[in-house]
Amino acid sequence: MAESYFILGGARSGKSRRGLELAEQIGTQWAYIATAQALDAEMADRIAHHKAERGSGWQTIEAPLDLAPALQRATADCDVCLIDCLTLWLSNLMHHQRDVEAETTALCDLIRLSEIPIITISNEVGLGLVPETPLGRTFRDAQGRLNQAVAAISDQVEFVAAGLPLNLKG
Repeated sequence: MAESYFILGGARSGKSRRGLELAEQIGTQWAYIATAQALDAEMADRIAHHKAERGSGWQTIEAPLDLAPALQRATADCDVCLIDCLTLWLSNLMHHQRDVEAETTALCDLIRLSEIPIITISNEVGLGLVPETPLGRTFRDAQGRLNQAVAAISDQVEFVAAGLPLNLKG
């Protein structure tokens, strides 16, 4: 089993950049599993920015919902895999009324047993205000549980703020 890394942070904290840097330090053949979907022009611009930041050496696999099968495919063709990000993946799962607990278990099992390093990125959403709506609170709680599950099985956990990584585990 290879080492696994979990990078948490707020919006625009530098967590994706940190994940790219880490992947390029530990491997030479990279897979990027993207969970975002370009459902509007603003998100399309964000996705284009992330692609440009990665450069052409990265294999990109889009997996807004079926993350575990995408991870299985990616690990066959690369020596390090970056998943960006669990927050959008969770939002997609909830929107499509998928079984979040089962999907989380399947993902964690694959990360834990992977023969290549896996870097997973997620937003820490529990540091802000309590969401105003029941749906917002449900999402925040589910994100907290997902983050805890991935942190528990990851060898290294970092929190990124203002572009600076803080080691939490490992």
